[in-house]
Amino acid sequence: MFFDPMYFLFVGPFFLLGMYAQWKVKSTFRKMSEEPARMTGFQAARLMLDSAGLQSVQIEPIGGTLSDHYDPSAKVLRLSPEVYGAQSMAAVGVACHEAGHAMQDAERYAPLVIRNAAVPAASFGSNAAMLMFIGGMLTGFTPLLWIGIIAFAAIVFFQVINLPVEFDASARAKRQLVAQGIITDYESQYVSKVLNAAALTYVAGTLQAVATLAYLIFSANRR
Repeated sequence: MFFDPMYFLFVGPFFLLGMYAQWKVKSTFRKMSEEPARMTGFQAARLMLDSAGLQSVQIEPIGGTLSDHYDPSAKVLRLSPEVYGAQSMAAVGVACHEAGHAMQDAERYAPLVIRNAAVPAASFGSNAAMLMFIGGMLTGFTPLLWIGIIAFAAIVFFQVINLPVEFDASARAKRQLVAQGIITDYESQYVSKVLNAAALTYVAGTLQAVATLAYLIFSANRR
């Protein structure tokens, strides 16, 4: 399939968009890391969580670059070194975005609940979908081919439902950063640059997944 020109016609533009999005988020984070803030990422996230009554949610450092995430099973927010102890607009923006996910979890935010429920199916799809699809194509066993497509559709569903989850977490972060006095209204433009760049990566990933699913269906029907 990877030598099929139609694959690049379907997926190529969104693959390039994804590469641009990755470059954009890294370059924007680097620039906004040079803009000083009043607090570190840890302090900003702690303030946001405490203001929401989430004192039980712990914040831990984690290795890696931009590896920040909220773990709903452990109720722990994990921040990378360039966010946890850094006192910059980039750091407080990313930290409070992740704190926004903790708030969603506490409120049982519907898209987050649906996304979490879709994780097992999406994980299965990511491991097996392409193998089943290619196996079905090579052997001519049509049911296996379509099972692979359905499995990949679970990945697409996960990507699509993840968009409102990420957008809402960023919106919560922007509101709370100003409301808690971590940044001013004027400084919110710096945080928005980081969060908007990150949002582009989610959009690009979703579009690439949708385009790939369209290609798989096209290929199955063409065969």
